[in-house]
Amino acid sequence: MTTRTDTSASPEIEGRADLISVFSKGEKPKDRWRIGTEHEKFVYRKEDHRAPSYDEPGGIRDLLAGLTEYGWTPVEEGGHVIALAGKDGTVSLEPAGQLELSGAPLENLHETCAETGRHLEQVKAVGDRLGLGYLGVGLWPDKTRDELPIMPKGRYAIMLRHMPRVGTMGLDMMLRTCTIQVNLDYASEADMVKKFRVGLALQPFATALFAASPFLEGKPNGFLSYRSHIWTDTDPGRTGMLPFVFEGGFGYERYADYALDVPMYFVFRDGKYIDAAGLSFRDFLDGKLSVLPGERPTIADWTDHLSTAFPEVRLKSFLEMRGADGGPWNRICALPAIWVGLLYDQGALDAAWDLVKHWTIEDHRRIRAEVPKLGLAATGPRGRDFRTLGGLVLDIAEGGLKARARFNGAGDDESGFLQPLRDIIARGKTPAEVLLDRYHGEWGGDLSKIYEAKSF
Repeated sequence: MTTRTDTSASPEIEGRADLISVFSKGEKPKDRWRIGTEHEKFVYRKEDHRAPSYDEPGGIRDLLAGLTEYGWTPVEEGGHVIALAGKDGTVSLEPAGQLELSGAPLENLHETCAETGRHLEQVKAVGDRLGLGYLGVGLWPDKTRDELPIMPKGRYAIMLRHMPRVGTMGLDMMLRTCTIQVNLDYASEADMVKKFRVGLALQPFATALFAASPFLEGKPNGFLSYRSHIWTDTDPGRTGMLPFVFEGGFGYERYADYALDVPMYFVFRDGKYIDAAGLSFRDFLDGKLSVLPGERPTIADWTDHLSTAFPEVRLKSFLEMRGADGGPWNRICALPAIWVGLLYDQGALDAAWDLVKHWTIEDHRRIRAEVPKLGLAATGPRGRDFRTLGGLVLDIAEGGLKARARFNGAGDDESGFLQPLRDIIARGKTPAEVLLDRYHGEWGGDLSKIYEAKSF
């Protein structure tokens, strides 16, 4: 989740145009489009697979302190270091201590994968000293909620109180999941709309390819991406497939209206988070927010609020693709590869839109509902399963990456980063199904084997 690192003064919102400006100011010419990749992993103690707390010796605080040896600058909240800032982006904490790298905006996938590699080398070096390991899957496979620590971040305390009021699995989302996502740019409102629609339509395909959360509390849970299933009952006011995105007239204003209708979580003032859970940002605009009577929001408040909506694709001053489970290094590199291939070349974007433009709202809803359980066996319109559809999508993405012609020092373009996904399609099994095969086979039902098999 977003970590605030800028606490400078922000202008007050004077009207609707200021709300829209956050989106329109994100427009960039194609030569300035960048790739921002985020990934989370579970931190555990190697000796007993326990999730370490923040304060304990060799715990999360000491892990962050160790990373400062690599030039990272601490970011504090309430006297606690809760993030690190550096040239490779931001290292931050999810609610139960999941460690996230929110990477810097980079020009190509070669740089993205190198950035991920640097980060993993650093955390492993510090982890070796502290006796910590890192697990790359989408869901804690063997931990109950009660076994997990809580990190000292103000917004998390507010969310943890509010989540049980609006859904049954919000606490699971916060405490027990890990994801990979990619943040991408757009040139104009029309470009944003097309990318949003393609990204939203094909987000379940990414969920299927990256499905890696088939275990809960030590046994199979009946899903391939339980992480994705969790989002179906986290908070209906801020999640989902957003059918209005596919309707005529969709653009910045329509998304702003959606975001205004998303209930608030908090307001950040004087270094602290004020609980505004369930209140209305529209009231805030009118100076009628009960926790800050007479005060009107700033642009920073609006930006914070936009980060509390959790649809499958999210708009800020860029687009976030949010459908994938956490996974190993090669899939961290593969997730941006598929979306950059589909969305950053006009021919590929047009071809991807031609593939999905006839899908109905009911098609989108059905596919989204099927994928967490069925993975690649889910079916698109006309009965094509996702394995068949996936081959078409990856072909389009590969063409887009080749057309970008971004080469590394060895002369390789970016299309090679798609190979792990090609392998999944060829095998016809999601990563989750491979894990289940090993659990029922060579592991003999001993889920502790996952730590050796799926750690970075």
